Amino acid sequence: MSTDAAGKAQATARPAVVLLSGGLDSATVLAVVKAGGFAPHALSIDYGQRHRAELDAARRVAAALGATAHRIVHVDAGQFGGSALTDASIAVPVDGVQPGIPVTYVPARNTLMLALALGWAEVLGASEIFIGVNAIDYSGYPDCRPAFVAAFEAMANLATRAGVEGQRLRVHAPIIDLDKAAIIRLGHSLGVDYAQTVSCYQATDEGLACGRCDACRLRRDGFARAGVADPTRYQG
Repeated sequence: MSTDAAGKAQATARPAVVLLSGGLDSATVLAVVKAGGFAPHALSIDYGQRHRAELDAARRVAAALGATAHRIVHVDAGQFGGSALTDASIAVPVDGVQPGIPVTYVPARNTLMLALALGWAEVLGASEIFIGVNAIDYSGYPDCRPAFVAAFEAMANLATRAGVEGQRLRVHAPIIDLDKAAIIRLGHSLGVDYAQTVSCYQATDEGLACGRCDACRLRRDGFARAGVADPTRYQG
């Protein structure tokens, strides 16, 4: 396809808003949305997380996968703390995935992110919102469950002009029922360069992963089970 033809195709594709953290899961979702023929508008949230490496990764991933647009919105959840990801005084667990909701849970994070995605979707006239939550290989967060996604979609259609005027809004979680290996195989088939992503809860400024937190353990195990070489750059 010529450059002009590609530009016209992008212009006529239906817009969709995709939440993009810079991690493995959201990069896969962006690739799925792009392959589905949408014009993906990637949205990343600077919520006061421990490191900036994942936002740098989000910029790389958005560019590499051909997002139509990419915006970073600042919402300082660190003002409240209450999570190891927003409060440096709370240590990130490194003893393996444990039962219950871990201290890396950020209160209302996905609710905040989806609300911002919803606002941008209304402005764009987009009826589709995509989020990379997962309820299989994850750390037990309550806002990663199918019931939460369904509830937010219902709220979105009650609380917006678009919904009230008959433009039904849909919240998609295309990898919610896939294990990490299946997610990696899917992304690999769509050409995702996972070396560009950062999943670690306590990565260095250069994006080097600790290899010990829950996110690192789930990611490394996923690559092993998928039979795909792990491109993650680890510390040490």
